[in-house]
Amino acid sequence: MPYPVAMISRIVGILEAVEGLEATIQPGSSGLSYQVLIPVYLAERLRPQIGRPVTLITLEYFEGQGQGSSFIPRLVGFASVQERKFFDLLTSVDGFGNRKALRALALEPASIARAIAAADAAWLSQLPEIGKKTAEKEILELKTKVQPFLTAEEIRGLDAAASVVVTGPAEEAIAALIALGE
Repeated sequence: MPYPVAMISRIVGILEAVEGLEATIQPGSSGLSYQVLIPVYLAERLRPQIGRPVTLITLEYFEGQGQGSSFIPRLVGFASVQERKFFDLLTSVDGFGNRKALRALALEPASIARAIAAADAAWLSQLPEIGKKTAEKEILELKTKVQPFLTAEEIRGLDAAASVVVTGPAEEAIAALIALGE
């Protein structure tokens, strides 16, 4: 009979430190501390909270070392379930792993979701770890999947923008750019 898999899905404790993309949390008086990897935007938000109680929604995974001969358990922390779901979506794109996504999340997930929905590759490519090709790949694979991370107003705006009909010289210019792969 297989054993059930226990995942650490939340950690509550005193924030001891934030260094780089790591937060150290002490969950009680046991003397244990957990190192939790965090995205760039969250590191900035947590620094003023050192010494205070915090709650992080976590994702647990095993990180391979060397040729995959050894694995280290890692925790990744987020401020909300919604932010964790966005991270899961972002890392669903082939070649975009956990560490790369943590560095790329320099801004709030909602901002990145808006850029993906608007197909703004230029804006996305300004984020760490995301070049032009990666931005285009993220847009291609996630554009129809980011709606849960947008407000109703943003969704209406995207629908309105999609319904704009372009005719005449502008239509020809757009067709030419598409033919050139832009």
